[in-house]
Amino acid sequence: MIYKKPYKRTERVRLLIQKILGEITTKHIDLSHLGFITFTRVDISPDLRHSKVFYSVINRKFPEDTINLELNKLAKSFRKYLGQEIRLKNTPDITFYLDEAIKHEEHMQSIMKDLKISKS
Repeated sequence: MIYKKPYKRTERVRLLIQKILGEITTKHIDLSHLGFITFTRVDISPDLRHSKVFYSVINRKFPEDTINLELNKLAKSFRKYLGQEIRLKNTPDITFYLDEAIKHEEHMQSIMKDLKISKS
């Protein structure tokens, strides 16, 4: 019997990394001094050695640049805890990026609201 998995390995690893990073923030690394940070998406290279972690911030306590700098300073710690939880030959390098998609969505919603108001 041949078992076909529903999606590629990179997809499964990407979802697992996102889940584990969320658990790391609740168990090991406190990010509450920066605001409420959620990891929205993880992109991983085909060789599973590099990952881009996209995040969003609610109730931000510092400017975006400062938060991004602080998260990337903590990338080594995140990688250490990730390596303890995930079973891969190499633990991927982590780089954090602010998720601009959420800002774009909010901007588009405000435009749509303005269009509805002016249409009435």
